[in-house]
Amino acid sequence: MELELRHLRVLVAIADTGGLGRAAVALGMSQPAVSTQLRRIERVFGESLFVRTSGGVRLTSYGLDVVERARDVLDRADALVRRPVPPSVVTALRLGSTTTPILAGLVARLRTAFPSVAVSVSSIYATDTLVRSLEDGELDVALAMDYPGLELRHSGNVAHRVVATEPTFVAMPADHPLSHRVEVALSDLSADTWFVTPDDGAGWPGVFYAACREAGFTPPATHEFLGTDQTLAMIAARLGVTACQPTVRAVAGLNVKPLAGSPLWSRHILAWRTDGPGAALAAALHHHAASVYRELIPRAPHFRAWLHRNKVVPTG
Repeated sequence: MELELRHLRVLVAIADTGGLGRAAVALGMSQPAVSTQLRRIERVFGESLFVRTSGGVRLTSYGLDVVERARDVLDRADALVRRPVPPSVVTALRLGSTTTPILAGLVARLRTAFPSVAVSVSSIYATDTLVRSLEDGELDVALAMDYPGLELRHSGNVAHRVVATEPTFVAMPADHPLSHRVEVALSDLSADTWFVTPDDGAGWPGVFYAACREAGFTPPATHEFLGTDQTLAMIAARLGVTACQPTVRAVAGLNVKPLAGSPLWSRHILAWRTDGPGAALAAALHHHAASVYRELIPRAPHFRAWLHRNKVVPTG
């Protein structure tokens, strides 16, 4: 069987809804038809893309990679029927961004690639606020975050592409009792004090607390804290631990470790208005954002080692 766009839409629907029955409703198909399609698709890939759970299904690590690539293909196919503004007429670009290590490198690349385009940048932490600003025409493009199972939602006036999908790591004091381990189980941190960033309008910290419950505990003490440098300084001062992006660099006084089994994942997202300058530059923006992300990996040996051990190629 050769894969077609309709097969990719089945995969994405199952991933987004978390169940074959719910995917069938979303696709206007019967559940047996969705089950049959999934079996055929998995035969093409030679292994299971989903595992069954008490509440439905969830992606395997390989399935996550396949679905993200499927989204990319579908985004590109959908873009064929859009008519973006010609790049040559773009003179200004309003860029909003959540907390992401991609921002600085992307802006620097844009200034080099498009010297005639005036780029203005707004720091907006909450992803839902970024989306609303795109919908309202206050921004042209945005760097946002979302989570598998809680994918970015917006109207047809906005489009998006995944820049990278990554596991969540943990930053801990350098002398933490578990700092000698290659990977740390989330359950082994059940007695630690956690520094947790506030509601990001995309699903955090809900996905963090859900992962803790799945691991069998509720953090005994948490501090709500925003600001990567300040948070890491608190960790280095032995005041707790924190979930972090894997590209975070280990500094004096702390170690950055993968979570065993990768219970938490997030996605870096590029979103733009389909009728503005963001659409005209979307392909270039995505290319540069993905390139900046890849350049972050060699600077984070803990992440590079994890990718090598798991034979994972960053998607984007």
